Formats: sequence, C-alpha cells, structure tokens
Amino acid sequence: MRKWIVKELKNDTILVVATILAIISCFIVPPDRQYLGYIHLNTIAQLVCLMLVVCGFQRIGVFHIIGTKLLEHVHTESALVIALVSLTFFSAIFITNDVALVTFIPFAISVLVMAKMEDKAILVATLMTIGANTGSMLTPVGNAHNLYLKSVSKMPTSEFLTVMGPFSLASAILLLIVILIVFRRRDSQADFAGLGRKGIEQSLFAPQSDQQPDEVRVLNYGAGYGGWRSIVYVALFLICIFTVSGSIPLWLMCVLVFGAFLICDRRAFLKVDWSLPLTFVMFFIFIGNMRRVPEFSNFVASIVNQHPMEVAVASSQLISNVPTSILLSGFCSQWRELIIGTNLGGLGTLIASMASLISYQQIARKYPDKKGRYLLVYTAVNVLFLAVLLGLALIIN
Repeated sequence: MRKWIVKELKNDTILVVATILAIISCFIVPPDRQYLGYIHLNTIAQLVCLMLVVCGFQRIGVFHIIGTKLLEHVHTESALVIALVSLTFFSAIFITNDVALVTFIPFAISVLVMAKMEDKAILVATLMTIGANTGSMLTPVGNAHNLYLKSVSKMPTSEFLTVMGPFSLASAILLLIVILIVFRRRDSQADFAGLGRKGIEQSLFAPQSDQQPDEVRVLNYGAGYGGWRSIVYVALFLICIFTVSGSIPLWLMCVLVFGAFLICDRRAFLKVDWSLPLTFVMFFIFIGNMRRVPEFSNFVASIVNQHPMEVAVASSQLISNVPTSILLSGFCSQWRELIIGTNLGGLGTLIASMASLISYQQIARKYPDKKGRYLLVYTAVNVLFLAVLLGLALIIN
C-alpha cells in the first residue's frame, strides 16, 4: 500500500498539490453557491473529448505507422534526427505535446538503437522534447493550457495562430540549425539499412521471425491498425477542432465523441489520463476561492499586471505552465502576454512543462546511469531556446 501511494504521488504530483491547495482554500472561503461558477466547463469538456480522440488514435497505432513510413527515406544521421524531431514537433500541433512525447520518445530510442546511434539518445530526446513543446504552442489544441486560455479569453483561432506563429517558426528554424551543425558527420558508423517500415515493425513489434507485427499485443492498443475506426476518429477530431473554434455547439461534440467511443472502443475511457482534467478542477477551485480574498488578489494582480509575460515565464519554471496559466488568468486579462509567457515558459527547467517529464522518465528507465547527464544537456539546450524566443518576444512586443 505504501509503495502504491508513493508511486501515485510521483505520477500525479501536480494533481496532489492542486488538491491540497483547493482543500486549504475551502477553509479560507467556505463552500457556497459561488463555487458553481469556478469550474470552466467549456475547457474541461473540450479537453476530455480531445483526450479521448487522441487516445483512440494511439490505440490503433496511427502515430507509429506514420513514423515508420517517414523513416523509410532516411539515409544520414541528420536526416534521421530531423525526422524524429519533426514527428514530435508537427504531431504536437494537433495531439498535444505530452501525447507526442509518450508516443515517439520510446519509438525514437528503439530506432536509434537499430541505427547504432544510441550514444546520441540524450541529445535527440532533448531536441524532440523541445520540438513537442514549441510545436504545441502554435495551436489551441496543442496543449491543455492553450485550450484553457483560448476558451477563457475568447480569442479567435486565427488571432491565436498569429500570436504564436512567429515563435513556433523561429523554434523550428533553430532546431534545424542545431541538428545540421551537431549531426553533420560524414564518417558516421550509423546503420540505416533496417529503417524501412518492415524492418522497424519487425524489430519493434515482432522481434521473432515467425511472428507478424502486432501492435495490439506489444503496445496494448485495443483495436489493431484501425480500418474504419481511423475514419471515425478523423471525423471526431475535426468535430473537436470546429468546436474549439466555435463553429459547433459544445453539447453536440460531447454527444458525438462519447457516443462514438461507447461503440468503437469503450476501453479508451480507461486509458485516458483523467488526472489532467481533475488537476484543472482543483486549480479552478483554489483560484476561485483566492480571488475572493482581497489581500491575496490585490497583491498577485499588482505583480502580474505590470509584467505578465515575464511573470508567466518565471512562474512556469517553478510550478510548470499549466498551473501558471490557471493561476495568472485569475488576476490578469492581458491575454496575449499570458499566452506567450506560458508557452515560452514551457522551456527552461525540467518541470517548466510537465510533458517534459515524460522524456526524462523514458531516458531514466532506459539509461539509469545517465540521468544527471540528461538533466545537464536538457537544461542547457532549453535555456538557449528560451533565451532566443524570449528575446524575439521582447522585440515583437
């Protein structure tokens, strides 16, 4: 029991902290009818539906199929790393940064082992994590806090893309420059012969020659390679996108998504990470209560309103950008600066973006003796990217 509690505390630290803060705030402001207005139901509903759809894609192996097809055309070290980083960067734009990392970091480590580039795993994982975090900042559906800030600010999707577009583009260019400089070796001992689709599937999913590739067995995906489910999930994803943009009613999206998964894949409800929407609920309660405490509200507002972007970046380094978004939005309405600050704030320390912990956990599990080196490389490269993008933000503003 003790081990289970410790494990859960490690896995859902932010949820535990948010719950404790919410409970403490309930003693400061006793529950009443105003509590009903704390929860931003639009954000929770959109988040849950998107999580279900993305989970459906994961369970039919769509993302790994895309990855294996992309690697068929790789013949150099730099091309392989560009392909792997592109997978997290572009997928995070649509399926969130945490899903991109939990899907492609283990995939990348296995591919690097096959290509005899295992010594590059730490740097590649770092660049893939930066790719996911900076790719996801482009769209409202790229990460959970963007979804929330877009909803609460009522900012049009086109304006959101305009605000964050320069930063995602600058990051993509910087990633490309770093990769071309670091992985420019011509005397590489890497082996790309087995990186075609058949080779990767055979190596990763069915290592014994008498077996067929089976993502259902090895990766615990409940619906094979998809078939008609792929079409259904694409339609549901588009419905979610149009709902976020305000073109489809929220209730209709919920009915269609939940109804479809009750028919297509009921187990997806058990695979979704419910701790994320619960974390939002706990923070909503905490912020809702603390806004009703004049001394606290006035103090935080006086700090945030002077330098919202800088405060958002700094706060994210300590408590990560999702809690920062919910916290600061309760005391500041300078949405453009908050959106930029919380997204750039995902770079820097390991906890600046909780999605970054996924990469760290994968590296620590595979190479337990290299955890310190990963933290050093990760922090150094992230600080570089944060400095460049923050400088760009100051120039633009």
